[in-house]
Amino acid sequence: MNVLKKILPIAALAATILTLGAQDNTGVVRRSGASKRGQKQEEASGPKITDRMQGFFDGTKTHDADLAYMREIYRQLDLKNVPENTPLYFPEDVVDGQQNLFRIMLGLVVDGKIPAYEYLDGREVFTDQYKVKVGEMLDRFDIYHQKQGDGDRAVYTIEEADVPTGQVLKYYIIEKWEFDRRTNRMKTFVEAICPVLTRGGDFGGDANYPMFWVKFDQLRPYLAQQYVFLTDDNNLPQYSLDDYFNLGMYKGEIYKTKNLRNLSMAQMFPDEDDRLRAQDSIDTRLREFGKNLWVPTREEYLAIREAEEAGEASREAAVAEGDSIPERTVVMADEEKPVTKTRTSKRAGRKKSSASSASKKKPSTPKVSQPKSSSNNANSSAQKSVRRRKR
Repeated sequence: MNVLKKILPIAALAATILTLGAQDNTGVVRRSGASKRGQKQEEASGPKITDRMQGFFDGTKTHDADLAYMREIYRQLDLKNVPENTPLYFPEDVVDGQQNLFRIMLGLVVDGKIPAYEYLDGREVFTDQYKVKVGEMLDRFDIYHQKQGDGDRAVYTIEEADVPTGQVLKYYIIEKWEFDRRTNRMKTFVEAICPVLTRGGDFGGDANYPMFWVKFDQLRPYLAQQYVFLTDDNNLPQYSLDDYFNLGMYKGEIYKTKNLRNLSMAQMFPDEDDRLRAQDSIDTRLREFGKNLWVPTREEYLAIREAEEAGEASREAAVAEGDSIPERTVVMADEEKPVTKTRTSKRAGRKKSSASSASKKKPSTPKVSQPKSSSNNANSSAQKSVRRRKR
């Protein structure tokens, strides 16, 4: 009986274990095709950006009380004629997961991952009041799309062939230059980017249609994962699009600066030469602003002196090779008009002096002003000798 009492609990425990195992085997759920499709769509839509990643790329704004200088510059990046900007255009189509800048921006705006703001021509305001409505924007620029749902839950789908990447040949960027008195540094960064469609105008020629503004800080996490190669000599993509903008690898002309009258450079300087000079002047002042605030160190001062001495040595070497030096004026005694003579190097003047020494007469003595005489020797005719004066 004692043995039976011990066996019965063991048998009951074994039966319980077998029942639980059978329930686990029957409770396995296979992944349906809908869930697989959902996973593929999530992978195709691009990487997910967490709040922590977004916070890493959000730049800390400098307080106005710490700013000693600030200027907003509007630049135009030409993708067609400027080789430095071609990484923003290629590839036109999606190749091995690589996309150009416009495909990335349009996809993020259409999917609702980042907001876009209206282009207000020099008075941009990045608030909820001026957010772009995706459906209206697509209709305005004749971009074919499919819509599912209504209102805020509407979902827009654009096929790859319908994305007008070939028409986006320019970008507008807002570039900010700030001097922070706390760090004593000049900071340069891109605040916003606007793609510009280039299409045929109604009266011939090409017309530019700015689409929308996107804040660069909200775009950075996605650009940091898209790598591009910059030159044809090296096809290895070593820099991301985020590095491309932060390192200032782009090249664009200034088409506008923030001013009280909200005028563009073309309106302020109708003449093209005057406009080019004004653009160069603005660029030079911005780049030299930070340098002019610093007193050079001893090493920097010595480097400047060495550069000046090297320039003087190269000038002397050029003179020794036969180059002429600036002219000097000598007044001869027997002439009333000044005679201009050019001093040349020894090598150049040696043959000329030997050939003309026999035929020329003795040169006349230069006229020298008489020294002032005192009242005691007013009639004196003494004259200072200039025979051995160095010239």
